[in-house]
Amino acid sequence: MAWTTRRVFSEGTAVGKMAASLGSSGWWQRWRRRLSARDGSRMLLLLLLLGSGQGPRQVGAGQTFEYLKREHSLSKPYQGVGTSSSSLWNLMGNAMVMTQYIRLTPDMQSKQGALWNRVPCFLRDWELQVHFKIHGQGKKNLHGDGLAIWYTKDRMQPGPVFGNMDKFVGLGVFVDTYPNEEKQQEAQKRRYSPGVQRVFPYISAMVNNGSLSYDHERDGRPTELGGCTAIVRNLHYDTFLVIRYVKRHLTIMMDIDGKHEWRDCIEVPGVRLPRGYYFGTSSITGDLSDNHDVISLKLFELTVERTPEEERLHRDVFLPSVDNMKLPEMTAPLPPLSGLALFLIVFFSLVFSVFAIVIGIILYNKWQEQSRKRFY
Repeated sequence: MAWTTRRVFSEGTAVGKMAASLGSSGWWQRWRRRLSARDGSRMLLLLLLLGSGQGPRQVGAGQTFEYLKREHSLSKPYQGVGTSSSSLWNLMGNAMVMTQYIRLTPDMQSKQGALWNRVPCFLRDWELQVHFKIHGQGKKNLHGDGLAIWYTKDRMQPGPVFGNMDKFVGLGVFVDTYPNEEKQQEAQKRRYSPGVQRVFPYISAMVNNGSLSYDHERDGRPTELGGCTAIVRNLHYDTFLVIRYVKRHLTIMMDIDGKHEWRDCIEVPGVRLPRGYYFGTSSITGDLSDNHDVISLKLFELTVERTPEEERLHRDVFLPSVDNMKLPEMTAPLPPLSGLALFLIVFFSLVFSVFAIVIGIILYNKWQEQSRKRFY
């Protein structure tokens, strides 16, 4: 599925065009004359609201429009994040709000942090644009471990998978900066076969129904949907990642070359994600470390035309899955035993044990009696 996307990097340009288009209208002239010099800030705020992207914008062929969803988006100045109960975003672990970014982990060992949206997302088709930065003092292959972007059923659950829980339910996109598998191969004096070795940092994606574990020793290779190399550390320009989910088609692209152009990374059809999950991002450091910063998260609702057949096929699902990829089925946990049931199990176990002992003694005595008769 081919998509043509356009990024507006300068919001000031969009605002300027909006102001110019309003300048000729009579109501705008009357409103502007009413504003005094001390109300200039109010006029600027009005312009920003008018040009903030709340309205639809066409982003590709096939009558596809996008709408910025502020309840799922985050950008500077991060007011109330991590401190206000009314904030739409929660911090976890070592994550800290700074002036220009939110630092998930500092360049220190054994840290982990996360940022989670408090509002579940019920959009059918969406696009998440992530502005991030990974940097630190570590030299080549002496840094780690990376960050992850999540769309999952559970939120605020710390764990070993880039700071989030293992066996998650939903989608995980990983920006992995440390090659665990390669280092293990080197330690065992083995070499990769041609075409198998991956160059790090590396972006990969995984869909999980709660039955799979992320394999750290192999950098998630057994369960990844796809991936690509992404040189994102210690760059002097902005780095972006976009995750697009349209008509059960997952597309991941990146802008990491400073050219303001998207490059394809992962494209997977037949991805089925339930609605009502949470967006978040997390990071973790171990013996090696890096600064993992998030500058902004912007979620857009995409309106896409569907045929009646697509409407029939694209019904809501209740468990994540990928067509033509067999995920182990979740087994429902057995309900805990009640006190009476536990007592009965113990009681009958004891009765059976006593009965078995008595039968054993009787058989042993008969055997002894028969043995004595043979001698007489």
